[in-house]
Amino acid sequence: MPSSVIRKYFYKPELQILTIVYVSGAVYNYLDVPQEVFDDFRAAFSKGVYLNRNIKPFFKYKKVSDI
Repeated sequence: MPSSVIRKYFYKPELQILTIVYVSGAVYNYLDVPQEVFDDFRAAFSKGVYLNRNIKPFFKYKKVSDI
């Protein structure tokens, strides 16, 4: 999963939380993300583009920390 923006990601299906660890070290939780959206994100050629177009505008998020 090479990405110039995203270092890694995790998904908790039981809570519908998508956690994104950015290359900058910032960590965000995207809330109420359905499994189907995560599946599409995981399959996307460009994770950053998918995140910006299909997740950020539609789902609430919280900054968790910086690492």
